[in-house]
Amino acid sequence: MRRALSRIPRLSLSSHSDSLPPLPPLPSASLPPPRRRRYFTFGSRAAEIPCGFVKRASLGCCRGSRFAAGFTPLQPKALGSIIDLGRAENCSPDDLVSVWDDYHLGRGHIGASMKANLYHLLEQRSATCRHFVIPLWRGSGYTTMFIQVQMPHILITGLEDYKARGTQASPYFTVTHYTEFAESKGVVLIRGDVVFTSKLNDSEAKWLQETTHSFYLNDVRYKLVEQFNKETHEFEFKNVLRALEMPTV
Repeated sequence: MRRALSRIPRLSLSSHSDSLPPLPPLPSASLPPPRRRRYFTFGSRAAEIPCGFVKRASLGCCRGSRFAAGFTPLQPKALGSIIDLGRAENCSPDDLVSVWDDYHLGRGHIGASMKANLYHLLEQRSATCRHFVIPLWRGSGYTTMFIQVQMPHILITGLEDYKARGTQASPYFTVTHYTEFAESKGVVLIRGDVVFTSKLNDSEAKWLQETTHSFYLNDVRYKLVEQFNKETHEFEFKNVLRALEMPTV
């Protein structure tokens, strides 16, 4: 942190623009060796995933299957335990973002940021649309990931794991939004943690984080999120594939 404060590296492209940056290339399928770290577990409260989606996505019927609607943080990571809040308070918004990005380089975590107004939009939209599904391209096909947005957290795991384990399923990847500087600097800091590297590598996790944000913050893409949560009978998974420019067959 002291070293990072003494110099200013490049800025995050997503931090000071009202529009999201272009999505990165699809991640590769190579997976690093397993690393077991568990930050969150899903709680006992459950919510049923729209059965219409599973039918349309050709993933098999799961009528009656239950999916977690809440979670309990096992090891909450306070922002003050990651950076020096006192010194960060004296940074400009641009410098704070640069310090945050620099801090996470090579540490096995994903650091990002967004403008406070985008965060408030994400918070507003996710209040009534907590769930979504995103295909993760691997090799010649895709794996469907189940997204749960429970601000200030986003939890991501495999849909098949939810179908098999229900509320006992653990997230593969967690995203935490820190709002300590939202009012004073107009910036929300974001940190992603890969819980199971046997399930996701860093590049896949980073892509999922950015893609999830894009579906909630882009007006056109958000219509698909609304359909999934509110108008299940109208939701077509192939439209998600098209939005991501993935093959629909």
